[in-house]
Amino acid sequence: MKKISLLTIAVGFTIAAFAWGQTGHRTVGKVAENHLSKKAKVALKEIMGHESLVEASTWMDEIKSDQSFKYANPWHYVAIPEGQTYATAEHAKGGDSYEAIGRMIAILKNPEAKTEEKRNAVRMLVHLVGDFHQPLHVGNGEDRGGNQVKIKWFYKDSNLHRIWDSGMIDDKNLGYSELAEMIDHPKSSNESLYSTDLNVWVSEAVALRPQIYDTGGKDNLTYEYAYKNWATVKNQLFKGGVRLAQILNDIYG
Repeated sequence: MKKISLLTIAVGFTIAAFAWGQTGHRTVGKVAENHLSKKAKVALKEIMGHESLVEASTWMDEIKSDQSFKYANPWHYVAIPEGQTYATAEHAKGGDSYEAIGRMIAILKNPEAKTEEKRNAVRMLVHLVGDFHQPLHVGNGEDRGGNQVKIKWFYKDSNLHRIWDSGMIDDKNLGYSELAEMIDHPKSSNESLYSTDLNVWVSEAVALRPQIYDTGGKDNLTYEYAYKNWATVKNQLFKGGVRLAQILNDIYG
């Protein structure tokens, strides 16, 4: 079995770009709000006050400057080397996005948890689910989730991770509400669309790797790469939103 050192995992995304960027994360939050049950909306109002899931979605990136939250840095990603599953791969010390999502769900289900603890759990959950659906945050453990794949984006220095985080999204020049409205149209009744099984999420991200890493041998990516991958970006954002809503609806009924 191919192994990856814990050190490699731990530092693999240390200086990675923010997953999805602000527009992408806010889009996931907005789509989720569109699919919340009435009970979930009431429960979240009690916990969050006037803070929407849209606003909460970027909080986990903002707190990276706060040393008291340093423990959460590895929670933004999970490393699954080729040929492995979450069950067989080694994991970062202190947790990863897979483990952290489960931890946040447990806090929200705990009747003894304090409101502030639940508020931060919601903030983290909305961000982590968004991260998980940026496929390069389910990294191969070899190139820091595509950060080490240096490549130009429309003739400007970039890397594969950044192109998926924000390059393709920002080039559309859409606000998060516009993008959410564009993508929030379920194309099928396939139950997997609403799956809250993180193993399904992992499998989907790993399956997208050949497509993501197919740069055609070019050192400058432009319209062709964006055209081939934009539908996937939209689909991942949409799935992140509806699955986040499903998790919250399952918690609150």
